Amino acid sequence: MSRIGKQPITIPAGVTITVDTDTIAVKGPKGELSQFTMPGVTVSVNDGVATVTRESEEKEHRSKHGLMRTLVNNMVVGVTDGFTKTLEVNGVGFKTALAGSDLKMNLGFSHEIVYKVPEGVQLSVDKNVIKVSGISKQAVGQVAAEIRAFKKPEPYKGKGIKYSDERIIRKSGKSGKE
Repeated sequence: MSRIGKQPITIPAGVTITVDTDTIAVKGPKGELSQFTMPGVTVSVNDGVATVTRESEEKEHRSKHGLMRTLVNNMVVGVTDGFTKTLEVNGVGFKTALAGSDLKMNLGFSHEIVYKVPEGVQLSVDKNVIKVSGISKQAVGQVAAEIRAFKKPEPYKGKGIKYSDERIIRKSGKSGKE
């Protein structure tokens, strides 16, 4: 039995889960999310608790059991609390600013980078810190990864865009000194 899949999901007040034959919709105070159901895995809602069960012990059903439970739990957490990723921009002359719904970045290139923020994700910029927030964990993580990919942190001086909890392992330069 999947250790993650067998855990029940407690549904907080103000959140409703609707289970159809092929989709699951979660509605809460921050918005609404939906996810397709995977074959061989069923989601049931009883007395404020959602449980995920599988049809059989086949390898395919076992692999989807924990995944489906985690996806439903992420939707419940997203519509109640939301998700946030924090990025730090390090480097001399590196600047970030919001222009409407676009993120403009000067990252040491000959041109300015303009990133169009997708629907459902909000950005906030404070000096050298970019906060990406939204109700979908997948969308927040994807936007944060795309912004980080413009200028990944380099190991010599640590310049670039990194996650706030990311640790950059530094290397010594040519001289071999620290």
